[in-house]
Amino acid sequence: MFFSIFAQTNKHRTLIIFSAKNIHKSYAKHIALQDVSISVEKGKIFGLLGPNGAGKTSLLRIINRITAPDSGECFFNEKVMTADDLNRIGYLPEERGLYKKMKTGEQAMYLAQLRGLSSREAKTQIKIWFDKLDIGSWWNKKIEDLSKGMQQKVQFAITVLHKPDLLILDEPFSGFDPINASLIKNEILELKNNGTSVIFSTHNMSSVEELCDDIALINQSRNILSGNVKEIRSRYKTNTYAIRFKGNVIQFTNALWTGAKILDKQTEDDVHTFHLELLFNSTLNGLLQATLPVVEIISVSEIVPSMNDIFIKAVGESEGKIIENIQTNLTE
Repeated sequence: MFFSIFAQTNKHRTLIIFSAKNIHKSYAKHIALQDVSISVEKGKIFGLLGPNGAGKTSLLRIINRITAPDSGECFFNEKVMTADDLNRIGYLPEERGLYKKMKTGEQAMYLAQLRGLSSREAKTQIKIWFDKLDIGSWWNKKIEDLSKGMQQKVQFAITVLHKPDLLILDEPFSGFDPINASLIKNEILELKNNGTSVIFSTHNMSSVEELCDDIALINQSRNILSGNVKEIRSRYKTNTYAIRFKGNVIQFTNALWTGAKILDKQTEDDVHTFHLELLFNSTLNGLLQATLPVVEIISVSEIVPSMNDIFIKAVGESEGKIIENIQTNLTE
């Protein structure tokens, strides 16, 4: 039986605008997705992560009904997804699909009306988004005369102008310089604040930390890690700290005794920075009590792993388990 469409929290329940349940997909002898499930909360940004060939694009194509799963189902706004739901979705694929010989304005009008907008509605929304992205002067330019980044801005505008409930962005910052990437990030966050839900597929882990509320990490066709970004980063903490201090390094090191392992250290302008891993049952309070009498502590901060670190670790662990299972099956 399909799980409840509402995620229960302590004080309220949150609408799940999109969910995929137990998705399987194979192409000939290649398995693209194995038992993959995800759920996207309304008004949240969901990061879909994974190495090249992991199965992300296959899942996005299934969500957009470009291909069908071998088994499993997709749900949109509490119901089994149908073709009619596509008008409530905006999809920016990694492979851009603009008609190069068409003029920018007429292409935007054509695609907007395909999404169900009237001619008047299309003109209004195109003007709003072209002005937001500073591309209003490009109306009569052919797509082929625009740079990759300029084409990307046009396609982003076309993707969002019909006010989709769910926005699917596959590597949306590809081809952008830092200024335009920042512009698009701000527009994505504004859409989120206005209630739009976003599935964001990317390899850029800094963007994940900056934008995403929740993530799913797919590797070797399986979902190997999912959840809230902050909770996942906390889960992967390694009990390590950065301590900056002034004083005698030898006395500081002796005060640590066996309670901490020194991972890295450096000195600049008489200020020492030590990266330490607490060992056994040691606590930060215990470490400070031992070192405060012998040195002047300037600052202490916990070292929380980045999403890039977690990505590498989780993928490595997943591939290690696959190899282990293969070896076990060979010996049985």
